[in-house]
Amino acid sequence: MKVYVQDGRAVLLGADEVIDIHERSGGAFSSDIAGIYPRWDEFVQWAEPFGSGELDMETLPKNELDAISPAPRQVLAVGLNYVDHAAESGFSVPEYPIVFTKFQSSITKPFDDLELTSGSVDWEVELVVVIGSGGRNISAENAWDHIAGLTIGQDYSDRDAQFRGQPAQFSLGKSFEGFAPIGPVLVTPDEFLAQSDCVIECEVDGETVQSAPIADIVFDIPDLIAKMSAVVELLPGDVLFTGTPPGVGFGQVPPRYLRSGERVRSSITGLGYMEQACR
Repeated sequence: MKVYVQDGRAVLLGADEVIDIHERSGGAFSSDIAGIYPRWDEFVQWAEPFGSGELDMETLPKNELDAISPAPRQVLAVGLNYVDHAAESGFSVPEYPIVFTKFQSSITKPFDDLELTSGSVDWEVELVVVIGSGGRNISAENAWDHIAGLTIGQDYSDRDAQFRGQPAQFSLGKSFEGFAPIGPVLVTPDEFLAQSDCVIECEVDGETVQSAPIADIVFDIPDLIAKMSAVVELLPGDVLFTGTPPGVGFGQVPPRYLRSGERVRSSITGLGYMEQACR
């Protein structure tokens, strides 16, 4: 199943048609995607007969698309979750997930422009998890049952702000306005897991700067859900950034950062792509 948000309204991409969820359900489900996540299991049962259409990025109304979870109560993010990214950052692979947050106000639409806050804004493409039923002390074996779906995210980072002072200001440096675009679609776990050879990539002005199999992740999604829910109650609509592969600008010699006029395209197999123009 595939869902997206168009001009603030939740939309289902069915096998034969695009469906306004609120209208077709006769008002049983909210037009606001945030109102659907707490009833996600019930929603999936309702939506199943409509099937799932092919994702065609050329027909999606890109300028009308909103973030797939525009106002999550919690945004969790994992650092150093790919072996080679840890190495390029000068760290060893962590024994336990390194967790920080991107504050909610940084979330934005998948095709919004990116306003550069300094000369050291960096890219970090990520696979993003959106929580459905949520809960505490979720086992790894049951983790997928608590997940609404997967989408694409960019963990944009102002490295000047991030590394200002000791220790580093991870959350603040990653939470400027527009620094957390997520979307364009939410794909349910059954469809996402049915894929093979899933690749995560980032391009800057057509040059591939990040590309890795999702399988290279250190702490997989069920493990992350189990470890985080042992501490934090995961809530419907919460967002989890699962880490970025190698190839960030900070890790290059010399470091390379985004410049006005450049375009950043982030893609994951089966989830389409998002794009920001830097200004």
